[in-house]
Amino acid sequence: MTKTLIVATGNPGKLQEMQAYLQGFDWDLQLKPDELDIEETGDTFLENARLKASQVAKALGQWAIADDSGLAVDALGGAPGIYSARYGKTDTERIERLLGELGDSSQRGAEFVCAIAIARPDGSIALETEGICRGEILKIPRGTSGFGYDPIFFVPQQQMTFAQMSPSLKNRLSHRGKAFEVLLPKLQGLKP
Repeated sequence: MTKTLIVATGNPGKLQEMQAYLQGFDWDLQLKPDELDIEETGDTFLENARLKASQVAKALGQWAIADDSGLAVDALGGAPGIYSARYGKTDTERIERLLGELGDSSQRGAEFVCAIAIARPDGSIALETEGICRGEILKIPRGTSGFGYDPIFFVPQQQMTFAQMSPSLKNRLSHRGKAFEVLLPKLQGLKP
């Protein structure tokens, strides 16, 4: 029997990534309704993931999964951090702002962080985890795949940005991939 799992996002790109990670599980993933807007008031990625999963689950009376993720740049004191999605109106604006703030700094270290929470229909948190992928910020975008900061996030071990990677490689190496790697074994024991 297929169970519904509401993905607490309006971002179809995140829905597709989650569907790829959760293949083989008996869940029917659905985007949350657009009119259900959750204010992210947490101070950390994990707090925001919990908040979104819990509020969406309670509002709809369904199981819900939420992730909160973003880019933390060392030289910017961890910015944009939890404000990554709100750093500009478009991906291009966000990238331009970040590159402008970094300027010619030789300190290019950064990490993508992904926190994931799954809430029961009553809003209580059933599972949570966090994944981190270290990398560097390039001065010029490279690649056309992915979304967000992917074209400027360079993974030295692969000599590629996230935007240059195949979806399967990015799914394996990314912060979201690492978070799901920890989450999936726990998810198998979850009885909705």
